[in-house]
Amino acid sequence: MDMTFLRAVIVTAFVLLTGCDNAPVSAPSDTTPPTVLEGKTMGTVWRVSVINVEPERLESLREKIQIQLDADDQLLSTWKPDSALMRFNRSQSTTLWPVSEAMADIVTEALRIGAKTNGAMDITVGPLVNLWGFGPDKQPVTTPGDQQIAEARARTGLQHLTVISRAGQQYLQKDIPDLFIDLSTVGEGYAADHLARLMEQEGISRYLVSVGGALVSRGMNGEGKPWRVAIQKPTDRENAVQAIVDINGHGISTSGSYRNYYELDGKRISHVINPQTGRPIEHTLVSVTVIAPSALEADSWDTGLMVLGPEQAKEVVREQGLAVYMIVKEGDAFKTWMSPQFAGFLLAEKN
Repeated sequence: MDMTFLRAVIVTAFVLLTGCDNAPVSAPSDTTPPTVLEGKTMGTVWRVSVINVEPERLESLREKIQIQLDADDQLLSTWKPDSALMRFNRSQSTTLWPVSEAMADIVTEALRIGAKTNGAMDITVGPLVNLWGFGPDKQPVTTPGDQQIAEARARTGLQHLTVISRAGQQYLQKDIPDLFIDLSTVGEGYAADHLARLMEQEGISRYLVSVGGALVSRGMNGEGKPWRVAIQKPTDRENAVQAIVDINGHGISTSGSYRNYYELDGKRISHVINPQTGRPIEHTLVSVTVIAPSALEADSWDTGLMVLGPEQAKEVVREQGLAVYMIVKEGDAFKTWMSPQFAGFLLAEKN
């Protein structure tokens, strides 16, 4: 999922998922209330809800979570000049650049889904993200001109980045010196999956973990029922529920254009940038939710589909057999569409 602003809201018996930055919160149970641990990472918040974990283990578990997420942030951040990713971005070398297996896996998945979305999910879009004020650079005070956009676009493109494995060592290689990778569209999903693996390593089998808007759950909640997630109606004026799903055993992520934006020259500027045009999207698709085997996969797909817009996104969803729920704005109303694969997860849909 892209780096947006997720609002924490308690909704009875389920959690609220939005295309934003604060993690969702599980509601109290009448049977066994979950223990909720939380903290900050990657410019957002993380939250872990667990069932039947001994009180004396909680502080140690919290520390392990934070240490792991701090390490993930140090790997993937574009806001930390000394992160592993930024060291690669700053390098002008086009020779093989050694990276961790985790970094290679993340980039490989992003490149795979980027190809399947015809380049709409593009982790090399960093120069455009920065140009429009959604990266480490400051927000522009005037709309970027055609020449600025063209210059930034010339430094992007998935074809310029390769993952190479040799003798057990993983490498990245770029063929233009100033290629800039931005993994904010997939970082939350990777970190959520990583938290889920940590829970398994700790022998915890009933949990809901989230980093920003990417979530993974396993087992049952305190009421002996699957963890439920509510997809928010895409508006920045209310926290109304659009749909409720059971994601047990899967990852889920939502990309939305309705919270992370700013006003410039009288126009609303979305954080979702189309790599083909170099400009923020302007179509009517306002929210895409994807359920996939992992949060990383869901987080990768939702951004690409969001960029494509409603009709092209539906084509890709049908071709790939994805579990996807889309919300399109029509005038002052919203219209929803879901794939047959998503319908199997749906518990309720609100008007």
